[in-house]
Amino acid sequence: MGKIISSANVISLIRDNSVIGIGGFGGFSAPDEILCEMAKSFSAHGSPKGLHVVSGVSPGDLREEGYGLSIIKAPGIISSIYAAHVGMSPAIGRAVSGSEIAGYTVPLGVYGELLRAIAAGKPGVMTKVGLHTFCDPRLEGCLMNRLAEESGREVVSLIDFEGEEYLFYRSFPIDVCIIRGSYADEYGNISLEEEALYSEQAAMAAAVHNGGGTVIVQVKNVFKRGALDPRRVAIPGALVDYVVQAKPENHLQCYDGSLFRPELIGDVRMQLDMVPPMALSPRKICGRRAALEIKAGGLVNLGIGLGAAVNPDAILSITDNFDIYDGGALDAAFLGMGEVDEAGNVNVSKFGSRCTGPGGFINITQSTRKVCFLGTFTAGPIECRIGGGRLEIERDAPGIKFKKHVQQVTFSSLCAAEKGQQVLYITERAVFRLEKEGVTLTEIAPGVDLERDILARMEFRPRVSDGLRLMDERIFHDKKMKISFENQ
Repeated sequence: MGKIISSANVISLIRDNSVIGIGGFGGFSAPDEILCEMAKSFSAHGSPKGLHVVSGVSPGDLREEGYGLSIIKAPGIISSIYAAHVGMSPAIGRAVSGSEIAGYTVPLGVYGELLRAIAAGKPGVMTKVGLHTFCDPRLEGCLMNRLAEESGREVVSLIDFEGEEYLFYRSFPIDVCIIRGSYADEYGNISLEEEALYSEQAAMAAAVHNGGGTVIVQVKNVFKRGALDPRRVAIPGALVDYVVQAKPENHLQCYDGSLFRPELIGDVRMQLDMVPPMALSPRKICGRRAALEIKAGGLVNLGIGLGAAVNPDAILSITDNFDIYDGGALDAAFLGMGEVDEAGNVNVSKFGSRCTGPGGFINITQSTRKVCFLGTFTAGPIECRIGGGRLEIERDAPGIKFKKHVQQVTFSSLCAAEKGQQVLYITERAVFRLEKEGVTLTEIAPGVDLERDILARMEFRPRVSDGLRLMDERIFHDKKMKISFENQ
């Protein structure tokens, strides 16, 4: 039982100013028991401090006094963060935005590859993912704020390989990691059988162990050696140094307060016809119009949401998923949009001083044949009437989303043109396509005034298609659309 350790004793293993990998993915799988002990120790003793956090979609529940990284939000604990997304903890997001801690951000798929590269002793990851976006050193080079710029750290470099441009993301050592599993045996074998999603736990453990670091895993319960089904062991005990058994309240399956939801891991099948339909709204209109772009038999990505799925057919690790995405397997992807500019670039990662990072957005959008960006046409609350096959804007939202220039390039229209991707921008009142001539208006909602409700609410004037048509009126009726994918 030498590997079993209390959460209080773990703190002595986390030294000041160390590089620490923290597991979890948004609302899932964070090692909250250990994070609570870190916060308690810092409050009492001022240590551990100055930590350089490494994470994927860093865990949190969007609450000030919430879970995940919000537990260790006290100034001084974290010195820098290297992550794909930092927005789930409001306090950490503000600290990055305000340059109180140095922030570096990379695409989520690259992050997973990088952990594998570190584990394998490779110098880094060479990929086209991120070219012509803010990750490209010709733009911002993955540096999120002033402190990161002043640090002099080179996260990524531009290289030429056989006459083509690539980005090279550099490996780095990780001193210690705190990750989470479901169950452990006394040897340290770890199963993930009750985790609603598999993030980078196994890759993180290998990267830290092979680099001479310390691997600490929080679990729900510990059993005798041999008790675990070996087919469910995702992290072998040879890679694990210490195991912490958590209290139930610090080991929630997801941050909706549930200790365990069996429909998230396929133990039961939830009856979806019992879920009440979403009210007809601008957001639902966007989703309905986007559904018309799905073809029978297609493999699609429906954004990231909160990560897990009800009634899954298969649960793959995030890293394995992005191998599939990067290779071009997706037929279509449907993601949100924050800003769109006249070139067709999209920003979802930085607004004003608020920095969040791209998550998996860059990997998905640069590797998929058809990309559909969804969002309301303007930013803020919209007063409108929907029904009878029409949309009427009564009071528009104040924010402009279609800008002359986006603040940060998270999706590059230049890359899209080079790859011949189909790109649509779908809103509740208009649909645009990226064509050779630029962003082109192709559809408007019935009941909408072209000049007043669309063109006057954009910072640039799009090309208007000669074949401009009305959006399908079924979208604007509060009843089932009865889409037949087989006839498309």
